[in-house]
Amino acid sequence: MESLQEKIVLKAEDLDGYLTKEDQKDLTGLENMYKETLKHFDPVNKDSIVKSFDEMGHKMQDICAKHPNIKVYSFVTEEGAHAEASRVISKLRDKKTDHAEFMYYSQRAYEMLFRLAYTDEHSDKKNHIIVKTPVTSPVQNYAVHKIPDIDDKIRNSVMCVMLRGALLPSMIMSKEIEEYSSDDYVTPFALFKINRDDSRQETDMQYILNLKKSYFNFEDLDGKDLIFADPMNATGGSLVTVVKYLQAQGVKPKSIKFFNVISALKGSLRVTRALENCTCYTLWMDPVLNSKAYIMPGLGDAGDRLNGQDSSETPRNIIQLIADYGSNIAGLYRSQLRKIEQTVLGTM
Repeated sequence: MESLQEKIVLKAEDLDGYLTKEDQKDLTGLENMYKETLKHFDPVNKDSIVKSFDEMGHKMQDICAKHPNIKVYSFVTEEGAHAEASRVISKLRDKKTDHAEFMYYSQRAYEMLFRLAYTDEHSDKKNHIIVKTPVTSPVQNYAVHKIPDIDDKIRNSVMCVMLRGALLPSMIMSKEIEEYSSDDYVTPFALFKINRDDSRQETDMQYILNLKKSYFNFEDLDGKDLIFADPMNATGGSLVTVVKYLQAQGVKPKSIKFFNVISALKGSLRVTRALENCTCYTLWMDPVLNSKAYIMPGLGDAGDRLNGQDSSETPRNIIQLIADYGSNIAGLYRSQLRKIEQTVLGTM
């Protein structure tokens, strides 16, 4: 662990400074459209709500078309894939979705995002998986399966976890990389403790990186393809805070990939404007933030819905959080858990 004591703080106005006048105009236009949509929520007018969201969706698609580093699953995949994304997002949004279901649909979401980033583009380069099957008569049987050869895209990657809600999604992404790697590559992990001050309004929000409770080494990050998997990208502040801090310490990432289940347009614009060679992949884009910087219509606190809520008196550390995932998760992601434990316990 880096023996640094201070906390790094980024303010909301610093983030807005990265936005262009055109970005601000596009965001204001969407905010006005969403204000009109709110009028149909009480009393509920389903036809008007559908019409309004359809119009906002087309508007966001037009805006994102101007930004090649913003990849929205429902905007760039074939139409047949949109129903799957809609169904997954609708289950994650639904307040009736319980903890187990939320974990299941989160896993599906990140598998879809992985395909979007790494395997959807056609390539003639193939790897082969040769599997020994349980069938032994008349001799031991084997099966051969082709997969895309993406070793050059994944072998340099490091999974960067902004803790809590990002932990399980990061494990899912690392598992996908391991499954597609020709040599079972398991990503290293870098763990950051970052929070935003939810007592503040969106216009004066602060993001605090606690170095005393973070686990990483600068040399392991320099020149690497950094992957961040956070269920929600509201403001982009957490990612920008972490990466700007690393860059100030001399770390030069080769690339940055940011994977979100839901992103607000503002968060995606800020991140791709602020960080060089950064691509945002999101399953679904929402139009606006409220005054507390929560995504609307959003899906609530993804961290609490994935991990359960900590008490303020006894917050769980990273090892306790992993233990609470249970034996099923521990068995499925055992390679990732070993890496995380090495990162935490090996640097204490």
